[in-house]
Amino acid sequence: MNISKLIIVSIAALVMTTSAEARDDRNKYEIQSLLDSEKAKKALLDIPLHFAENSPTKFESTYGEVSTNKKTNAFMKSDQEACEWAMLSALKALQERAVREGMTDVVNITSNYKNQPFSSATEFECGSGAVMAGVALKGTLVKIAK
Repeated sequence: MNISKLIIVSIAALVMTTSAEARDDRNKYEIQSLLDSEKAKKALLDIPLHFAENSPTKFESTYGEVSTNKKTNAFMKSDQEACEWAMLSALKALQERAVREGMTDVVNITSNYKNQPFSSATEFECGSGAVMAGVALKGTLVKIAK
C-alpha cells in the first residue's frame, strides 16, 4: 500500500471514530418500572415524586421550580442502564432539595434535556453518548397538607 492510500485510510478511520464518540442519542424509558426497582428503593428518599399531569394541585405552600442535570459514566453499560442511574441521581437531587427547603413533595416533574421540555407521566428522556449518559429534570417543590 502506498503512502497516499495509507493516509486516506487513516483519515477515514479517524473520522469514523470521531463520529462514533460524538453520539448523542435521545431515548425515553419507563418511569414506573424504574421506581419499582430495587436500586430505586435503595437510592431514593421518602419524598413523593409526581410526574407531569399526575401531580396534585392543592398545596399548603410552594417553594417554586428547581432543576437538576445529572450525568453518569456509560462505559460498559447499556444505554438504559446508564440512563436509569442518571435518572435516579436526578430524582434524588430533587428530593434532597425538597428536604433542604422544608417541602414534602416534588410535583410537575418533567424532563428537560438540553433545555427541551418533555412532559410525560409515564416516561423520562435521557441523552446517551459513547461515554456519558445524562438526565435533566425540572420540578416544583411543594408542601402538601397532611
